[in-house]
Amino acid sequence: MSALKLYGRAWCHLCEDLRAELEPIAAEFGVAIEWIDIDTDPELEALYDELVPVLVLDGVELCHYRLDEARVRSALLSTLPGTPATRISP
Repeated sequence: MSALKLYGRAWCHLCEDLRAELEPIAAEFGVAIEWIDIDTDPELEALYDELVPVLVLDGVELCHYRLDEARVRSALLSTLPGTPATRISP
């Protein structure tokens, strides 16, 4: 399973809040959270600047500013083996 990518800033309280809310969900699904500080990359800073935190899974933006738990859970469920989105037909 892919890692959740959390784009944010070190001094951002919304980033800290989203990460704290996300950690139990990530643990439940056995998925890692990759923290990416946008201030270390000018391209990321230009892309996400005032949108942080931004949560991405497999290139799809799931939410920004606040955690959309239902969307995150749905996205993670769709990546599990045997779910309709990933099931391989015989």
